[in-house]
Order: sequence, then structure tokens, then C-alpha cells
Amino acid sequence: MSIVRKSLVIIIVLAAAAQLVPYGKDHTNPLLVREPAWDSPATHDLAKQACFDCHSNETVWPWYSRIAPISWLVYHDVAEARQELNFSAWQGGAGKGEKPERVAKELESGDMPPLQYRLAHPHAILDAASRKALLQGLTATIKGSADR
Repeated sequence: MSIVRKSLVIIIVLAAAAQLVPYGKDHTNPLLVREPAWDSPATHDLAKQACFDCHSNETVWPWYSRIAPISWLVYHDVAEARQELNFSAWQGGAGKGEKPERVAKELESGDMPPLQYRLAHPHAILDAASRKALLQGLTATIKGSADR
């Protein structure tokens, strides 16, 4: 057997074995605990479009999120995103986990949604006006929640 064939067999065996690793296979979404008091339905809709797959308990798990090693990355990204900001387990606004300054920085810099997410989910790409509206709406939502 040539080295290319041996390498291909090894890659196939390793890919098949990776499917047995349970990490990243749990695709149950936790229950909705508490959503913020949105400043407007438009803010909610924009956040749902660009943020909810990672930053809520309403994740839509695509087919590729069931195939290792991609499933490991997707699961890790969603778990980390929910820890940072979760619109389905709202803590009550600024000072209680949701920080308007950080949200603003992430949106203004273009870091959110991340590139790998935008490549797979073109619907999450916001034009400049939508990004600005989302930023203003989330800032108002977070600050409004803190005042309650």
C-alpha cells in the first residue's frame, strides 16, 4: 500500500473514532429562564437574527454540529457564549453579568458575530444601519434592565 493510501486509511479511521467522543453531542437547549425587557421588538428581532444561536437557549443546531470534530468547536463556542451573555437566562442588566460597554465594544469592532459563524450563517451578517440599531437597542435594553 502506498503512503498516500495508508495516510488516507489512517485519517478515515481517526475521523470515525472521533465520532465516538461524547463531547459536543448534547444538543438539548436549556429552558428559557428569563428574557430581558427588550426596548423594542426590532431589537429583539435583530438580536435573534445575529446573536441567539450562541447567546440564548434557543440555539438551532445545524447538521454539521453533530459531526466531530466540528461538533466540539460548535458546542464549546455556544457554551462559552452563553456564559458571557445569555438572553434566555437574563440576570437583570448592567452590573449583573450583562455589560453594555462590552456588548458595544464587541459589536462596534465587528468581532460579533465571529467570522466562522458569519461564514456558515449569512443571515447573521448585519449591514451598518442594522448593526447600529442593534447596538443602540441592546444598550438601551441592558441599561433599562439595570434600572428595574
